[in-house]
Amino acid sequence: MLKTLDAQQHPIVHTVDLGVGGMTCASCVGRVERALKRQPWVADAVVNLATETVRVVSAEDGVAVEDFQRQVKRTVRDAGYEPTEIQTALENEQRSWLGIDRAFLPTFAALLLCAPLVLSMCWSLLMSGDTVTFMLPAPIQFALATPVQFILGWPFYNVAWRALKARAGNMELLVVIGTTAGWLLSTWLWLTASSEAMPHLYFEGSAVVIAMVLLGKYLEARSKKQTTEAIRALQRLQPATARLLPDGKQRDDVLEVAVSELLIGDVIRIYAGETVPADAEVISGQSSLDESLVTGEPMPVNKNPGDRVIGGTLNGESSLDVRVLTTHTNSILAQIIGMVSDAQAAKAPVQKQVDQVAAVFVPVVLAIAMLTFIAWLLAGADLSTSTINMVAVLVIACPCALGLATPAAMMVGTGVAARHGILIKDALSLERAHRVTAVVFDKTGTLTKGEPSVQAFEGALDNADVMQRIAQLQAENPHPLAAAVRQWLVVNAPGEAMQAPEGVGTVENVPGRGVQWLPIAGAPIWRMGSPDWLLNEGVDTSVFAPALSRWHASGLTVSLVANGATAVAAFAFGDALKPGARDAVAELIAAGKRVLIMSGDHEGAANAVASRVGITEVFAGCLPGDKARHVRTLQERGEIVAFVGDGINDAPALSTADVGIAMNNGKHGDVAMSAAGVTLMRGDPQLVLGALEISSKTVQKIRQNLFWAFVYNVAGIPLAALGFLNPVVAGAAMAMSSVSVMANALLLNGWKMAPNKSRN
Repeated sequence: MLKTLDAQQHPIVHTVDLGVGGMTCASCVGRVERALKRQPWVADAVVNLATETVRVVSAEDGVAVEDFQRQVKRTVRDAGYEPTEIQTALENEQRSWLGIDRAFLPTFAALLLCAPLVLSMCWSLLMSGDTVTFMLPAPIQFALATPVQFILGWPFYNVAWRALKARAGNMELLVVIGTTAGWLLSTWLWLTASSEAMPHLYFEGSAVVIAMVLLGKYLEARSKKQTTEAIRALQRLQPATARLLPDGKQRDDVLEVAVSELLIGDVIRIYAGETVPADAEVISGQSSLDESLVTGEPMPVNKNPGDRVIGGTLNGESSLDVRVLTTHTNSILAQIIGMVSDAQAAKAPVQKQVDQVAAVFVPVVLAIAMLTFIAWLLAGADLSTSTINMVAVLVIACPCALGLATPAAMMVGTGVAARHGILIKDALSLERAHRVTAVVFDKTGTLTKGEPSVQAFEGALDNADVMQRIAQLQAENPHPLAAAVRQWLVVNAPGEAMQAPEGVGTVENVPGRGVQWLPIAGAPIWRMGSPDWLLNEGVDTSVFAPALSRWHASGLTVSLVANGATAVAAFAFGDALKPGARDAVAELIAAGKRVLIMSGDHEGAANAVASRVGITEVFAGCLPGDKARHVRTLQERGEIVAFVGDGINDAPALSTADVGIAMNNGKHGDVAMSAAGVTLMRGDPQLVLGALEISSKTVQKIRQNLFWAFVYNVAGIPLAALGFLNPVVAGAAMAMSSVSVMANALLLNGWKMAPNKSRN
């Protein structure tokens, strides 16, 4: 799995990546890391809760890699967790049973069993407020609540036991203590009461808490699973095989080999329309490559002998023979995969604070409950009264509201955001977004449409012969610029473009240069392509020199049309702005955000777009690693950075940023969406401020919920300890705390984006 050096010259160092089963919270992460770091043969250990993995680096003691792996697995197992091999295979099936996700079945069963208990309680309160007359018979309550408590809720007991063994507290331990206390009290009251005077029981409280926490864990598990999809989507871009030219000889018979078997110096052939299998150098052929996957450049890039090509990019109209420069494990695509993987470990700050409070809260509540029991006994109360007051403390301290505070606001906030086209996939991004101080836009596909279009034209629109020749030259050309010309012709010269030009000849594609019409009987050659190519063919382009200079300065791509030796028309191509781009930037600046552009495009094009939308800070010519590095620099200077992108080239920056915001533009957007915590379901830059706004509102609700959840405990525990709250009132207070938390979270449904924002 990792390198092993010659022990005679260098100490042996290994790095092992393992899956860790059974982790549920930040406390679990801490326990696994502490267990490993205590070992003298471990130099470092980092646990990623999102992917449930751990990376362990050995100390320089010369241990064999197999022994090191066994030691790591044993330590993880001794800490109470199950080491597993990391699964990299793609999952192609959605497991279901009767249309229900199998992972949801325990939660579904718990909710189903709780429904009669909750409905019975609500019916009692609605009809007369008499909580005894209309409650279900005690045996039925027991039969419904007990499977939820001890069968469906068994995972909580398992994790709570591990926490106790590690002398730590967590949310599972609070859930177990509170719900078990409620169940035990209800069972005791039922078994000791007379049939004529059945007291109130608390089975519904303990069962509902278990069901709601199971629901939250299920949603958390689904979110964790999505974090690995970014890596899988990136891996799918790497072709499995390459066409090897044996001995580097350029001939027709090629050998198909696995990409993993390619060596530096191998010569491979890439046919038109195929994906480049490795980083390489062109040794033969001319073509244009779509490098938008890596650089974000929407315009195809011409490649000639001596030029470099990047693995994962798409070859255009002609075959190329290239010499491999790096192995597949060191390619730019592999580096992107590594950067995304390393940047995905994150912990939600609010939930981490809740876990820290829970670690102190549990022993404090237990101590108060025990002191309550002893104090009442010493005061002369009987065993029943002392026990009831002790249980009242445990019931009022049940962490139902504390457990619901964050997920309730998260579910409502993400739901209302989704209705506005904003998909928030993880708590960390939601919690950070409201603190963003700098918003970084990728240019292509975010502020611009991501596809070339005709931005300017010089020539005679009324010259039918010129328009017809242009249409003839580009009619069958697969080049993206040809598609832009065809669209332009439909609008500007529809009649002439539909007519066949006079004369007979052949249209020929010149890879990396343009197209030309070769007539019969010595008629002039019509050409359309780059100015440099036309100059080399003896065409006089001076008439369009001012336009060419102006367009090049604006970062536009230029193409000329020539009849023989005379240039007769000129096109300027560029990436058009999205309709809401300027307004989006203005709104963000007005909100006090620092706005920047980081683009893989050249400086002229990046600066041109920046000036049109009102941005003054521009980083041009950025490869994926450059973008991530610039983001880290901003973070080191104290900025909270949101990065907005839409493709594979943005994945490292999206993962490195404090908040990654992906635009779903349809083309390779799945990679960006998987790497980002926030996805804009429409390719609308004005939704960026909306994402920051809903984050602020949701975090506000989370804080309010946590405040009220603690208030119930802080105020209720002393009252229960002093005997002013019996278990019935304590149970009602616990229920009210949950209701208030949910009601407060539901207020988020009224959020709307500011009406003065014109969103497309």
